[in-house]
Amino acid sequence: MANLKLPFNANQQQLALLRLVNWGLKIGLIVFAADLFGLTTPPTTLSYVLIIEACYVGFSYRFHRLSIDNHGLLFLTLLLDTLFWATWLYFTGGATNAFVSLLLLPIAISAITLPRWAPWSLTALSTAVYSLMIINIPDHSVDDTTNTAADMHAGHDMSQMAMGMPANPNMSHSMNMSMDMGSHYLGMWFNFVISALVLTITVGFIAKRIRQKNVELRYLREAQLRQEKILALGTASAQMAHQLATPLATLRLLVDEISDTAHDAEQTELLADMQQALNRCEVTLSDLRLATESIREQKLLQQSVAKLVALLSEQVSLLMPETQLSLHISPEAETTILHTDMSLLPALLALIQNGAQASEDNQQGAKVDINISVSQSSSRSPSTQIMPQEISIIIRDYGVGIATHLLSTLGSNMVSSPKGLGIAVLLSHTSFERLGGKLYLKAHPEGGTEAIVTLPLAAKADHTEV
Repeated sequence: MANLKLPFNANQQQLALLRLVNWGLKIGLIVFAADLFGLTTPPTTLSYVLIIEACYVGFSYRFHRLSIDNHGLLFLTLLLDTLFWATWLYFTGGATNAFVSLLLLPIAISAITLPRWAPWSLTALSTAVYSLMIINIPDHSVDDTTNTAADMHAGHDMSQMAMGMPANPNMSHSMNMSMDMGSHYLGMWFNFVISALVLTITVGFIAKRIRQKNVELRYLREAQLRQEKILALGTASAQMAHQLATPLATLRLLVDEISDTAHDAEQTELLADMQQALNRCEVTLSDLRLATESIREQKLLQQSVAKLVALLSEQVSLLMPETQLSLHISPEAETTILHTDMSLLPALLALIQNGAQASEDNQQGAKVDINISVSQSSSRSPSTQIMPQEISIIIRDYGVGIATHLLSTLGSNMVSSPKGLGIAVLLSHTSFERLGGKLYLKAHPEGGTEAIVTLPLAAKADHTEV
């Protein structure tokens, strides 16, 4: 929670203006309404405090942008607001001040804008300050109330004695007014604590839920934008694939004709390379048609990991014969079953091709390591509340690595880098997400990059391979 970047931040300019209003309110109450609200005449010390607060208000307004997205700085400003309010209250009557509830204002702001530790801290501070003011209530504040009531009772008793009547037996009640006022102030303190707790717990909880909803909405918006980009790329790819079919067929006929007449060894070798390239193009186009049909029909197949690995090795040998593929699969993973479609294999091949190219560019040969194992999912199943298992496919290359600032973006959006836009990784990530999986990229401690693919396992009841 502390690391959460808030989806909505407190408008610091508005907070600075609110501080200015609070400062003006303090001055106005002292100058114009002290007698009306029974405020104690403040000492000269409060004037110095108000001058310091005026400097603080001006500084916070001038540099209000500094505390945007900075929880520590925002909390510090709210802490200073609490201390300035507490100082003003102490010098103008303390706990007897009618405006003591304004200590709740920084708590409310922190409950909305900051993590949970902030409103709890301000609640503890405000409660401690209020408690000290309760303990140090000036004696004359209670005596004035008591004396007023006592004078009323005394005047009534004197009139009774002049008429020859006995004194009022309720005289003792006026002597207990001090205790009654003490109970009243204690009740005010208790009400303040309850209000602070309500703000801290209830408002903080509501604000947390709103933040979570905003995070989810932002994720959904990003996912929608990503899907729109994928749709555009898919449309363009389908059109280009359709346009490439005829030229590839023509090239196939030409290569076959040249092969029948070629007798030179060098020409034969060149024709073999051309045949291999054409085979790869034809296989890719065929896979693209099958994947498109599978996605359109939303057809999912159940496939064992062992068969997936066999197909992966076969495709790498056919399409990327220069790649040195090192496959390690745990015994537990061999017997597991996945829900797949025709897009899974091309997505994995794209990552392997990127890894082989990165290794070759780093003078390490086209080496790629693949480790497949079963791991525990990081999310609970909503129906059983059990942590389901998933297959983990780690594809490691021996390249120079990916720039740190691109690791979190690559696969989620198109990026601008000297090696391309990251479209292959973006398409692969989309394929994994459609199957309920995820793709993570991270740097390997010994160099290179690891692409970690996680895919959910099929339910045991569904372990019938199609």
